[in-house]
Formats: sequence, C-alpha cells, structure tokens
Amino acid sequence: MGHHLPEHGHDAGSGTLDWLPPALMLLAAAGAYLLLVRRARHRNPALGWSRWRTGFFLGGILLLGVALLPPLAPFAHEDFRGHMVQHLLIGMYAPLALVLSAPVTLLLRTLPASRGRRLTAVLHSLPARVIAHPAVALVLSTGSLVVLYFTPLYNATVADPAAHWLLHAHFLLSGCLFAYAIAGPDPAPTRPGVRARLVYLGVAIAAHAVISQLMYAGFRVHIHAPVDQVQGGAEVMYYGGDLAELLLAAALVATWRPEPRRVTSRGGWRGAVPVRNVSGGS
Repeated sequence: MGHHLPEHGHDAGSGTLDWLPPALMLLAAAGAYLLLVRRARHRNPALGWSRWRTGFFLGGILLLGVALLPPLAPFAHEDFRGHMVQHLLIGMYAPLALVLSAPVTLLLRTLPASRGRRLTAVLHSLPARVIAHPAVALVLSTGSLVVLYFTPLYNATVADPAAHWLLHAHFLLSGCLFAYAIAGPDPAPTRPGVRARLVYLGVAIAAHAVISQLMYAGFRVHIHAPVDQVQGGAEVMYYGGDLAELLLAAALVATWRPEPRRVTSRGGWRGAVPVRNVSGGS
C-alpha cells in the first residue's frame, strides 16, 4: 500500500516541559469561562447560568487535555492509531462539548451593551454568515480530511512541530464550527432548518465512512506508517466518528426548538417567523 515506517522529524515526548504550554492554555480557558459564569450570575442572579453548560465546557477542556497531554500526545506521535484517537478528541468530541456550553451566549450576557452590539454585528456580518453555514463548515471539517490523508500533507505535519500544532488548531476550530452550525445553542443567523441540518450531518457520516474505508484499503493514502497502524487508525475513525456523529445528532434533537408561528387575519397559519423578528411580550 506504499506505507513506510514512521518518519518523525522531532520527538514530541523528549522534553519534560513540552506539555506545559498547552496545559496552561487549557487552564486559562477554563478559568476565563468560570469567571464569565460568575459575572453572569452576579449581573442577573434570577437568570443565572446553567450548570450543564458549565459542565460541558469543563468536559471539553478535559477532553482536550487528554488529547494534548501525556500519555496520549507522545503515543500519537509514534503510532498512527494514537494520532487518530487524538484527532477524534480534538476535532469531534471536544468541539461538541465546547459548543454545548454556549460561549457566545455567555459573552453576550457579560459584555457591556456597546460591546455586545459589536459582537452581534460581527455574527450577522456576511463573512460570519458564510463561514457559519453548515455546507462551509462541512467542507472545512470533513472535506479537509481528504487533503490531509490523501496528499503528502499529513507526513509534512508529522515532521514539523509548528505545522502539527496548526493541524490541531484546524481540527478544533473546524470541529467547533460544524458542531455550532448543526446543533449549537448559540444564535446563528444562517442556520437552516432541522431537516437540512440532518442532511448535512448525514453527508458528514457518509464521508467519514468512505474516507475510513479507503484508508483501510490503502487506496491512494499518503501516510508514512506501518500497514497495521493505518488500518487500526481507519477503524478508529470509522467507529469513533460514528459515535461522535450520533452524539451530535442527539444534541441537535435536544437543542431543537420549534420556531414560533403566527395566525393570519383569516385565521390560517403562516410560515415560521424568525425569532429575531418576533416582538417581545407573551
């Protein structure tokens, strides 16, 4: 299948302090979220903030810690199966947990009114509306796997520490983007209806299945690793990806709320009215 023994340009586990920067970054992110939660509860004690959302964020940080710190991180540099476990944690499981923590909503509750309006304007801007569309998020998250594993790109990231961290950042950001577009509780101006989102999720499931099967068969893959590692990594992607996407589907169902409808002057029902167009009052 054209596979070779791993060729590593660096030893990720050689430095005893290699794990310190990501650990500090994760702790800082957790601390910042908890600080915002405290501020939100102080500003509006009656409204408060869901402990479930706080738990989701801390769970996402924990998953990132498992992926980026020993013992998994050194193993991922030595064994392609470890890399795939790391990829799933960073690109699928942690993003879902982080998105379910509703960080944008938390920011909007804690920022001053002027900054909140600026953030809302950014979310409604054309670039944000385009990049947050499920089709774009699907290409960035799932479509990029074709470029990564079926071109020499993966081997280049293994040999270059900076490229490897950029790959981690891409996994995380694109995974968060797709989870947000499909099932995020935060407001999304361009999020389509549930049926359309289920279609995009189905495409992602099918694409993961095809990519993992081609990888298992060794069809045009460019991965410098022993055959058993590549096949094991393909199995991890196949079964682990299915589970992650089932959890995303469950999140979609759990976070879905029917859009309000209005009665016409003749007493008939008209199409759903976007939430942002509904005036306040009950």
